[in-house]
Amino acid sequence: MSLQILDTCVNCDVCEPVCPNKAISLGEEYYVIDPALCTECVGHFDDPQCVEVCPVECIIVDTAHPESPDDLRLKYGRLMAAKS
Repeated sequence: MSLQILDTCVNCDVCEPVCPNKAISLGEEYYVIDPALCTECVGHFDDPQCVEVCPVECIIVDTAHPESPDDLRLKYGRLMAAKS
């Protein structure tokens, strides 16, 4: 599944630079994650880096965008192929 940032985000700016897929950006009120780009760091890291660095623990699984680990690996492959 993609991840999402809750409205408890304090805009500390630590999650955006650690996202290897550039899926995180500043929204109107707080940071947001683009589900089309989020692979939960599959293909890059063992754990989602944004979750690891978030000081307020406001990043959770986005149940509106269900994806299996295989789906995330396929998305990672498509994203990497598009960068080539």
